[in-house]
Amino acid sequence: MHKAKTELRRRQAADAAALPADLNPLLRRLYAQRGVTEAVALERGAKNLHSFHSLSGIDRAVDILQRALADDLCIVIVGDFDADGATSTALTVLALRAMGGRNIKYLVPNRFDDGYGLSPEVVEQAAARGAQLIVTVDNGISSHAGVELAHQKGIQVVVTDHHLPGESLPAADAIVNPNLSDCEFPSRALAGVGVAFYLMLALRARLRDSGVATLPNLAEWLDLVALGTVADVVPLDANNRILVWQGLSRIRAGKCRPGIRALLEIANRDASKLAASDLGFALGPRLNAAGRLDDMSVGVALLLSEDLGQARMLAAELDALNQTRKEIEQGMQSEALALCNSLEQSSDALPLGIAMYHSEWHQGVVGILASRLKERFHRPVIAFAPAGDGTLKGSGRSISGLHMRDVLERLDTLNPGLIIKFGGHAMAAGLSLEEAKFDEFRQRFAELVADLLDAESLQGVVWSDGELMAQELTLPTAELLRDAGPWGQAFPEPTFDGKFKLLQQKLVGERHLKMMLEPMGGGPLLDGIAFNIDTALWPDPSVRHVELAYKLDVNEFRGNRNVQLIIDHLWAL
Repeated sequence: MHKAKTELRRRQAADAAALPADLNPLLRRLYAQRGVTEAVALERGAKNLHSFHSLSGIDRAVDILQRALADDLCIVIVGDFDADGATSTALTVLALRAMGGRNIKYLVPNRFDDGYGLSPEVVEQAAARGAQLIVTVDNGISSHAGVELAHQKGIQVVVTDHHLPGESLPAADAIVNPNLSDCEFPSRALAGVGVAFYLMLALRARLRDSGVATLPNLAEWLDLVALGTVADVVPLDANNRILVWQGLSRIRAGKCRPGIRALLEIANRDASKLAASDLGFALGPRLNAAGRLDDMSVGVALLLSEDLGQARMLAAELDALNQTRKEIEQGMQSEALALCNSLEQSSDALPLGIAMYHSEWHQGVVGILASRLKERFHRPVIAFAPAGDGTLKGSGRSISGLHMRDVLERLDTLNPGLIIKFGGHAMAAGLSLEEAKFDEFRQRFAELVADLLDAESLQGVVWSDGELMAQELTLPTAELLRDAGPWGQAFPEPTFDGKFKLLQQKLVGERHLKMMLEPMGGGPLLDGIAFNIDTALWPDPSVRHVELAYKLDVNEFRGNRNVQLIIDHLWAL
């Protein structure tokens, strides 16, 4: 079956002349390769965060919240069913309660019953709970009908979101979103939890200026901001790196929510040595599993919990859900690959844009499936599952060079009525359509993507920061790199390339290749591991030399610490 070809390319460095002269030469190179040209972009202190004052709509939102707290109104926080939404909800509830709110409730839409965002169904639930003010977090920018119904019921609405707005905005009483066209906030990359944090900062400043004596230190909840920001895979620009670093530092120092501590325990992660990647690959998926398979209120309850024993029980529940999610995903992936195989056999080639549907797929897992297929075939993928009412819920993932939400908007313009609704970002989007229109959608999507992409766009590229010298393949270098982040989306963890003698290779677990390696030009013997390799190709006793793209990692086992190569790509020489 077709699999995306990969090509190794090296990142080019920007001019690093303005970086500090005493900066480690390797770090200087790595930062310059990520476009960092000024020392200020490396600052990680909270005092270097952008000010909330330039967020459009924030003064109006603070006016409404200040009055609601003063009048003791019932404020209902409406979140989203992913990790960003859960952390946004927990942060806002905790902060408002700490700032004097005595009637603060929250509501997380159920993915299967309520749909996304502030839908009319969710407004009805909020009204039933006595809502006098609704504050959305990580959603709401496309919730026209929900806002309208809230107003009919006499409920004010403050929207906080980071998703891209459509052609028109809902008629909310205030909207805070760094992606609004009139917003001058320097970072459009804030996650939903980042926007919520900034609103709470602004509210705290207003209350302090108005003479409120006892106010919380919002830094207490930076662990939630870090988790939501990394889990939502937003670009780690300089401002987001500060938020994540500050949150990571609190977690490492043991100053985190009991729920985050419980997630760390069940994921077998040492809080004192936590990296941003652990938030994305160990904690985020467990939190997301609740929204994918069940109800994200379990995740919010975990993050709100003040009792470690209760938090451990909820974390175990999330861990079990995550295991179930993995099993469902594996079955769906097998079915998807079979569908791709039949597509290839019927037309000699996969379409440049893949849309696929199976009547038994789980709508909570189609996003992960689309992501896996995108990685395998390096082309945009939308996977659909039945919603149970004659419509399909789809989740799409794109590749660089193709803006997924713009593609859906173009499809909608060219084919009125084909899509019921859509929304999202450049790299990920969601949509709904009638089941009877799937075949037409698949064809139109493939045609439009073929017009927008060429064969070169489908070439998978492995970006490398170059080679490491033999004397750099050490534990101190690995520790230096780990602490030089936080690394993440748009600020990638350093990846190096090199040629090595392959001295030993064996399969561990079901699909992981453990290796012993030696640099071709001489150097230390090194352990390496490649996860989820193609067992049809490896291990291969005939291969004695390999080219690798790898990350330098610290491996800790039974109290011993050694350098280890985490191998992203492996080519036989």
